[in-house]
Amino acid sequence: MTTGNKAKGCLLGLACGDALGRPVEFRSRAQIEREYGRLTEMVGGGTHGKPAGTVTDDTDLALCIARSLVDRDGFDPEDVGDRFVAWLDSGPFDVGLTTADAIRNLKRGVPWDEAGHRVWNTRPDGSNAGNGSVVRCVPHAIRFGDDWDELERVSRDSSRITHADPRCTTGCAILNCTIAALARDITDPLGRALAHVDDVPGELEDALEGVPDELDATALENTGYVVHTLQAGLYHGLSATTAEEGTVAAVNTGGDTDTLGAVTGAIVGARFGVEAVPERWRNQLTVGDELGDLGAELASTSDCALSTVRRLSRPGRSNRRPVPPGTRVLTATAVTGTCGRTLRSRSITPRSRPERRARCPTRSPPRSGPVPTRSTRSSTPRRRR
Repeated sequence: MTTGNKAKGCLLGLACGDALGRPVEFRSRAQIEREYGRLTEMVGGGTHGKPAGTVTDDTDLALCIARSLVDRDGFDPEDVGDRFVAWLDSGPFDVGLTTADAIRNLKRGVPWDEAGHRVWNTRPDGSNAGNGSVVRCVPHAIRFGDDWDELERVSRDSSRITHADPRCTTGCAILNCTIAALARDITDPLGRALAHVDDVPGELEDALEGVPDELDATALENTGYVVHTLQAGLYHGLSATTAEEGTVAAVNTGGDTDTLGAVTGAIVGARFGVEAVPERWRNQLTVGDELGDLGAELASTSDCALSTVRRLSRPGRSNRRPVPPGTRVLTATAVTGTCGRTLRSRSITPRSRPERRARCPTRSPPRSGPVPTRSTRSSTPRRRR
């Protein structure tokens, strides 16, 4: 199966999961069961009262990124920010709170690399690590999937436009490396992603280590919290035997169904390819044709884009990249703002690991040793994105 086939599957799977979950967003598992039995078809009405096949902000913002990557022949954060502003000005029926506040900052002239920081700085712990950036980030996995160093950098920067929390920025990098591995049939895709990505917050690493085999599915939660979304999405996406099975299982858990459906759909689409995404779903999408075209174009530019960037598969590469002059760097413990001023310190610390690391996407056996289970968390945010 070609990478282009899987690229189309990734974007169309995302949109199908989004549209399948939209009408039951915020409903519980029991409420969905009472109204639909097991929801397997796109339906109209429900949350937001839209026709069947309508996508939400999750797909809309992924489209903004995909269009920018194609039009600008790479990642241009200012152009992405401009597209986000134009999208918000169009009056979408659904938009997350963090996303909306950051885009309003952009509209007021705040630079792209500060807009999300300012929102993050003002929100209390418990409402500052939503899933809005992780659900839209997957076009980068297609465009930069052959260079994981570049993919990690771009994924983090793309998240920072609206979501600057390290759990969000790192989560985008992990998800995108996993999808890039799936699209290339690399063994143990999540394990390879976790081995590659730097400075993973301990809470996020604990939640993802052991997914899917060592995880109790009954413990999964589906809130707007990025750690929950990644854990559940990767579980459903990597444990399913078909694209439809994974997407339907994710949506029927209730909660933030459109976002979890979208993340799971992107994973299973990259894993199984576009033909595995049910045709009856694809035919109902309002944006299906464009998504397929964008997926194919992004995949076609991925291979030729590497002539001017280093190949991470070459041995002996340094694990650190030089930071261009003037770049503001967000670490797991602080945010640096204008003139180097620390905006806010955080207690989110990355877990150090003694051996870093098997460089991807070269193929190698899965990691050995015991797989830790996810940790218990005392508090989680409940409002989405």
